[in-house]
Amino acid sequence: MTAHAGPVSNADRLYSIDALRGFALLGILLMNIVTFAYPEAGYMNPAYGGGDAPVNKWAIVLQYILAEGKMRGIFSMMFGASAVLLITRGETKGAGLDIADVYYRRTLWLGLFGIVHAFLVWWGDILYPYALMGLMLFPFRKMSPKWLLILATVQILLLTGAGIGQGFDLRERQKKGEAAMALEKEGRKLTEDQKKELDAWKETLKSVKPSPEDVKKEVDAYRGNYLSVLKQRARQVMRFHAMPYWSPFNWDMLSMMFVGIAFLKLGILTAERSFRFYAWMAAVSMTFGVAVNSVTAWFMMRQNFDPIAGAFNFVGYEIGRVPVSIAYMALLMIVVKAGALTWLTSRLSAVGQMAFSNYITHSVVCGFLFYGYGLGWMGQLQRYQLYFIVLAIWTAQLIVSPIWLRHFQFGPLEWGWRSLTYWKRQPMRHHLGEPEVSLAGTPVDSEDNLETVPAAAPPDAKEN
Repeated sequence: MTAHAGPVSNADRLYSIDALRGFALLGILLMNIVTFAYPEAGYMNPAYGGGDAPVNKWAIVLQYILAEGKMRGIFSMMFGASAVLLITRGETKGAGLDIADVYYRRTLWLGLFGIVHAFLVWWGDILYPYALMGLMLFPFRKMSPKWLLILATVQILLLTGAGIGQGFDLRERQKKGEAAMALEKEGRKLTEDQKKELDAWKETLKSVKPSPEDVKKEVDAYRGNYLSVLKQRARQVMRFHAMPYWSPFNWDMLSMMFVGIAFLKLGILTAERSFRFYAWMAAVSMTFGVAVNSVTAWFMMRQNFDPIAGAFNFVGYEIGRVPVSIAYMALLMIVVKAGALTWLTSRLSAVGQMAFSNYITHSVVCGFLFYGYGLGWMGQLQRYQLYFIVLAIWTAQLIVSPIWLRHFQFGPLEWGWRSLTYWKRQPMRHHLGEPEVSLAGTPVDSEDNLETVPAAAPPDAKEN
């Protein structure tokens, strides 16, 4: 009988990867909630989000040093590792071309979910960009860890170079734009090139340093009814999705996907390396990454978070965030390997198993809290106050996720995604005692399940 791929059983999940995914998923909310609470320009500038009080400035600084980009880095590693796990399990069990079909169908469905999420719920959706990058991963599944890490390093260095280029570009736009603006104020006729330079500079200012009128317009739109929110969100989504495939933002994720695949092949993500290995990895990576991020944060504070004055502030963004992402991963591997804090890691693992459902839940809850079709709190809270909401959501998901998984095999959105991917309805409850039924109504042999791997639970720790 020909083997067909199917979803992994709960008993065969990788505990360490689920826990890492759960940790990253919860951590991402620290950044994402800011995009709900304030206009776009307020993400890294307290003048547009929360106010200039010292507590709000320090909230930005600490977030930048310890969390900004780091949780996305871990999540990207998990995405790459999970994709290759799916592919290699299928190839090992002899699914052949079937596994390629499953992989690309799975990725395309993720992209469609991302588009729906972006337009209907939240413009900052990450699922669609992840799907775009996921379409590139299949050919790299057999690349050696050495070359994957070399490829990721080259990308990270190129991204750093791109940051330098963007800084010079911003300075040049400012110089030409302000010169054209001065000529216009003097009443002198501008050439076509000068008009273009002035328009480009005004567009840049509108994006990074919007006028009070533009900020009010954005906030009012999000405090309006659902149609008003939908229109405003669509404008931002179209700009976000219009980025080219090779844009720095996409490479940011792809580079860490390569790191995740390499670390999986090296046994790093499955807690197989020694305590000494993880301790050195955590210490060196954290020390270097925090040092780089702290220098950037110091410049940000010194320039009062002005994006124009700080054109070169984020040159060290990639070389600062990547080591901290790796350090967090190493620290969690130490905890998992030691079988410590199982009351927490088991809950993180449950959150990670339901990452899709929990991620969309973040958007739905925050949309209700901050948009006009809900409580309309956008622009109403201090930045530090947002983290009380984050803590409440974390607590709820750490409690609810394990309870849900005691009764069901998947989160609700995971169930839908898997059912569409394999084109057969997956059994939702544990021990149903009945055969799976395809979406066409045909019984499916439940033993033809390829998405299984040896479990990597910590010593003396039970999986959910």
